[in-house]
Amino acid sequence: MSAAASFVQQGKKIVAIGRNYSEHAKELNNAVPKEPIIFLKPTTSYLASGGNMEIPKGVVAHHEVELGVVVGKRGRDIPESDAEGYVAGYALAVDMTARNVQEELKAKRLPWTVAKGLDTFTPIGSYIPKEQVANPADLGLTLAINGTVKQDGNTKDMIFPIPRLIHHISTIMTLEEGDLILTGTPSGVGPVVPGDKVECTLKDGSGKQLATLSFTAVQREGGYQYKAE
Repeated sequence: MSAAASFVQQGKKIVAIGRNYSEHAKELNNAVPKEPIIFLKPTTSYLASGGNMEIPKGVVAHHEVELGVVVGKRGRDIPESDAEGYVAGYALAVDMTARNVQEELKAKRLPWTVAKGLDTFTPIGSYIPKEQVANPADLGLTLAINGTVKQDGNTKDMIFPIPRLIHHISTIMTLEEGDLILTGTPSGVGPVVPGDKVECTLKDGSGKQLATLSFTAVQREGGYQYKAE
């Protein structure tokens, strides 16, 4: 199996994009960015579908359903016109975020790593070879909690399309086979609490289901705890 197909085990980094859907930027009272906002998540945050997503004590955890792009080969300074050749496939993902931690860190102008990098905070679906995805710029993303749909968006509403993201990231850091790019979340983010069952879907423009992702939220025992200042 290639490093791309086994990206969860073999990938070296998760490069996430903030505020790539204008409605989501608005709901968090953030300005729409002039160039992609990037941050990193550790690969240790991956959680296979069906697993338990652990919320540390004191943390307000928010869901952010996203399309993940799996990088197929090493590249640096990749032109937008060549970006498609660096895509191996896709995956449905959730960028879990400790929102109260993030808000305090942002207010202090400090990095968000703690809010995004917690263990189990990147639930991830199975690898989808790019041959199965006719048009990645027209994919429906949904996320439901306990059967109630909370997020229902389409990748056509991205501010920066996938080739632009690949180009921009690769001018800053070399992309390698098995890396995952999280392309941003549509509007509708909100809290997940212990006991919640979260179910996500990815569908193509014709309505055909390409992937599902599900997990259960649980209270983390021990480890990190958040105490507001």
